Amino acid sequence: MRKETKLADHERRPAPPPAARPGSWPVSGPAPGGRRAAADGAGWLAYVVVLGCVAAALTWLWTGGERAARGGTLALAGAMFVAALARLALPESRAGLLASRKRGTDVVTLAALAAGLLAAGLLLPVPA
Repeated sequence: MRKETKLADHERRPAPPPAARPGSWPVSGPAPGGRRAAADGAGWLAYVVVLGCVAAALTWLWTGGERAARGGTLALAGAMFVAALARLALPESRAGLLASRKRGTDVVTLAALAAGLLAAGLLLPVPA
């Protein structure tokens, strides 16, 4: 037979702190809209600039047809170079959504994508 032991009040596990519940704010962390939110807002600027450049290049490609293939591809390569430079220059706290991995990995990946697009834009023949 199994003996059940009763735990005394001081031996029972305490309830989890309120911050451990999903969807609740941490007790010791910054309040919403505080200083950290302002720093995160500044980090969005580089991301929005790169996103705008990519959107402009894709619009150029879409509306220009075959004649805009070279220019749109080079503009897209430029946007990726801007993203790589922004990721290299900005600290982690200001990189925003450009920071997805370590800084070196992000910079090399974005620069390789930009170099590939640059090579494609310069070397591939454009239909006449």
